[in-house]
Amino acid sequence: MKRFAYLALLLSGCATVERAPPPAQALATLPPVFAFGEAARTNAGGIADLLPTADPAFARLSEQALASAPTLGVAIARIDAARARLGAASAEQRPTVGASGGVARERLNQQQFGGALPPGIVIPPNRTVYDARLDASWDTDLFGRLRASRRAAMARLDAATADAAGVRLALQVDIARAVIDARALDSREGIARRDLETATELVALTRTRAQAGLTPEFDLVRAQSLEADAMTRLEPIVAQRAAVIGQLVTLSGQPAQAVLALLVQPPGNALSASPAMAIPSVQLRTRPDVSAAEFRLRAADEEIAAAAAERYPRLAVTATLGLFSLGLGSLFDETALLGSLGTALSGPLLDFGRIGSGISERQALAREAFAEYRRTVFAALGETEAALGAVAAADRRADVSERQAVIDTDATLLARERYRRGLDSFLTVIDAERTGFASRSNAVETRADTWRARVALYKAIGGASGQVDKPLLQTGAARLR
Repeated sequence: MKRFAYLALLLSGCATVERAPPPAQALATLPPVFAFGEAARTNAGGIADLLPTADPAFARLSEQALASAPTLGVAIARIDAARARLGAASAEQRPTVGASGGVARERLNQQQFGGALPPGIVIPPNRTVYDARLDASWDTDLFGRLRASRRAAMARLDAATADAAGVRLALQVDIARAVIDARALDSREGIARRDLETATELVALTRTRAQAGLTPEFDLVRAQSLEADAMTRLEPIVAQRAAVIGQLVTLSGQPAQAVLALLVQPPGNALSASPAMAIPSVQLRTRPDVSAAEFRLRAADEEIAAAAAERYPRLAVTATLGLFSLGLGSLFDETALLGSLGTALSGPLLDFGRIGSGISERQALAREAFAEYRRTVFAALGETEAALGAVAAADRRADVSERQAVIDTDATLLARERYRRGLDSFLTVIDAERTGFASRSNAVETRADTWRARVALYKAIGGASGQVDKPLLQTGAARLR
C-alpha cells in the first residue's frame, strides 16, 4: 500500500505541470493613436470607402477573383492541410481499436514441455489454431501532452486561415490598384486625344495663316512639333493600358474580353475625392499577418508544453476481447472466449538529453515566433503611419494640381487671344499649350494617386476586418469566410 500511495503522490505532483511557462517577454504593444492620423482625417467614412467600391468594374472583378483566383486556391489548400493536422491531433486523444484474426497450422514436439509427458496425457503433434480478437488502447494523457498538441494544431489552423485572409486582402488591393490605373489611363487617353485634336486644329490654322503670309513658316513648324508631341504621349498610354488589362486578367482569372467589357461601364466616382477617417491603432490587431504571427506564437508555446510533457510517465488503458479455438466449429463457443483489461505505465529513465534537447529546440522556435510577431507588429505600424501620411500628402497635391490645370487652361485661352490680337508671339501659344497638356494629365494622375494612397491605407490596416475589435489572441479554429 505504501508503494501505491507513493506512486499516487508522485503522479499528482507531476500532473500540475501541464505546460511550460511562456516566454518572459511582454507582448508588443501599440500606441493609443497614430502620429499621422490627424493629418489624414477629412470626412467621416467607413473603411470600405477606402476602396473604389462605386466602380462596377472593381466590384465585379474582385467578386470573381475571390471566387476563383488561383492564388486564393493555394491558400485554401493550406487551410485544408492544417485542418487535417488538427483532426489527426484530435484523434490522438481518442482510443485506438484494432481487429485481427488468423488460422495457423502448428506441429508440436513434446520436448517443448520438458521431455516425456505424464502418463495418460497425450498432445496431438499436429493442430490447427483459430483466433479472432479486438485490441483497444487509450492514452489517458495524464500530463496534457496530447491536449497541448491539439491546441498547437488548432493555432496552426487559425494561422493558415489568417494567411488566407491576407491573400484575399492582397488580391482585393491589387485589383483595386489595377482598376484605378485603368480608369486613370482612360482619362489620360481622353485628354491626350483631345489635346491631339487641338494640336491638329492649330496646325491647320497656322498652315492657312502661313500660306496667306500672315505668320512665318517657323510658326507652322512649331505647331507641327506640338502635334507630334501629342501623338507621342498617346501611344505609351495605350501600351500601359494593355499591361493593366493583362494584370487584371491574371488577378481575376477572367479573359481579357470580359475585363474590357467591365471597364466599358462608367466608373462612377472612382476618381473623385474619396473619404478618409480617423483610425485607431487597435485596428492593426486584426490585420491578417499580425493575426497569423500571433497564432504561430501561441502554437509554438503549446508545442513547448507538449515537449515538456514527454518527461513524465504515460498511463495507458488496454483491453483485449477475442476468441481462441483448436477447431473452427467451436470458435464461437463460450469456452473459446478470452479477454483482458489493464493499465500500463511507461516513462523515460535515461534518454541522454533527448527530451531536454527537444524542449530547448521548441523554446528557440518560440523565441523566433515571438521575434517574428514583434517584427510583424512594427512593420504594420510603420506601414500604416506611412499610408496615413501619404493620404494627406496626396490630397494636398491633387488639390494643387487641379487648380494648376484650371489656371493653365485659362492661360492657354489668354495666350491664343493675345496672339490673335497681335499682342504676343506664337511661341507663347505653343508654350501655353504644352503646359496645359501636361497639367491636365498630371491632374488626373494626382487624383488617381489619392485613391492609390487610400488603397494602400486599406491594406496597411488589414482591410475591412479591422472594423471588428477582436482579442489579440483568438481561440478556436477560425474559418475563411
